[in-house]
Amino acid sequence: MVQKILLIEDDLQICEVIKKYFTNKGTKIHAVQNGKEALYTIKHDLSNHELILLDIMLPDTDGFTICREIRKNSDIPVIFITARAREEDILHGYAIGCDDYIIKPFLLSALYAKCDALIKRSQGTVTNAMLTCGAIRLDTRMLTCYVSEQEIELPPKQFAILHYLMLHKGWTVGRETLLDRIWGNDYFGSDRVVDNHIKKLRKALGSAGGQIRTLVGRGYKLTE
Repeated sequence: MVQKILLIEDDLQICEVIKKYFTNKGTKIHAVQNGKEALYTIKHDLSNHELILLDIMLPDTDGFTICREIRKNSDIPVIFITARAREEDILHGYAIGCDDYIIKPFLLSALYAKCDALIKRSQGTVTNAMLTCGAIRLDTRMLTCYVSEQEIELPPKQFAILHYLMLHKGWTVGRETLLDRIWGNDYFGSDRVVDNHIKKLRKALGSAGGQIRTLVGRGYKLTE
């Protein structure tokens, strides 16, 4: 089946380069150049696409706003392609639901490979659900956690935190990001709840608990 991708990008030259490369690979690209067109397509024609490539800086709105609109009704894979390389922008992109964040300039071959992998995963054609980092291994299909091949039990919130950290291993993830992704943006309690769950998670992980580092004033980082 031919893959169909929605490209939201205001730079016509970038649009043409991506369209040419992906078309040669057998993928159909529908390109729009502004937020108004993008929101219309998302509302009326999203089901005809399997992935969205989304720029952040657009003439009449921004990609973050569009991504939040997409996530109200759809889990379609979203990849940001942008020149905005600040860490807070990258983490914000993941926090509001993007699946990947690619900084311009990028290799077309790498972009295509990421798109192909995400589409296959979203369609259930990739069966490997294992995530590993150091001594920790997560089976996201069976919802089980192992430390040095020893299975350990984790409550849902701790499993969700570890899952998010493993998806972003090596990144500094702030409390607010974890609150938004794990507790939801309608949570009104203290952000200290994250610290308490991290403390319990480290204890549950035993010898591997030290893989979760605290960066004072910034958040947490999962390391090998």
